[in-house]
Amino acid sequence: MNREPNILVVDDDREIRTMLSDYLQQNGFSATAVADGQETRRALQQTDYDLIVLDLMLPHESGLEICRALRATSEIPIIMLTALGEEVDRIVGLEVGADDYMAKPFSPRELLGRIRAVLRRTTGGSKGSPSEPVREYRFADWTLDLEERALKSSDGKAVELTGGEFRLVAFLLERAPRIVTRRDLMRELRGREHDPFDRSIDVQISRLRQKLKRGDDESQLIKTVYGEGYVVGVPVTAG
Repeated sequence: MNREPNILVVDDDREIRTMLSDYLQQNGFSATAVADGQETRRALQQTDYDLIVLDLMLPHESGLEICRALRATSEIPIIMLTALGEEVDRIVGLEVGADDYMAKPFSPRELLGRIRAVLRRTTGGSKGSPSEPVREYRFADWTLDLEERALKSSDGKAVELTGGEFRLVAFLLERAPRIVTRRDLMRELRGREHDPFDRSIDVQISRLRQKLKRGDDESQLIKTVYGEGYVVGVPVTAG
């Protein structure tokens, strides 16, 4: 990005809105702060944003509802703020399409690091060579189209993926047939070190397996290597 990244902060707490917008502007970002879903939609109609920091608990319309509605039309990165770090809130937030989460109370400095990590992941593109970039991965009877960000079966059926699920399967396919550790997945998908008590990666793997399952043999598309991590269990072709 040549211009300053533009961040939309959505939180009904005025002090948090002011603190975050001021802090982000002091650290090289443009920032706008709004209080609810209605103001969020109005802001998105008026301005292009690079990332949304979205509180889970909002009046009238929850952050989950806003996130779900946004994902129907947009891939804009979203970091969800959840109270008390409840695991169910984190998992549901990721499932409806959030790219990362932070539990309140939080350190603005850590949130800044998360924002930068998510922006690097979501604007970096695929890792093919400059002359011949990888456009798709083919495995079993599936194709992951990196340009359309779509997962398609051999019969043309498209499977809807959240932003996190897309990056997860692309990361696994890029590294196939190597084993990918949970530590690697946490660094790539969350931008931080592995927490042994954080099961969100395992939940996303489980959801992804369900979406890939087309028969008993399909359960081995993503294998668990106990004590190490995960590996794609079928040949992968890049094109």
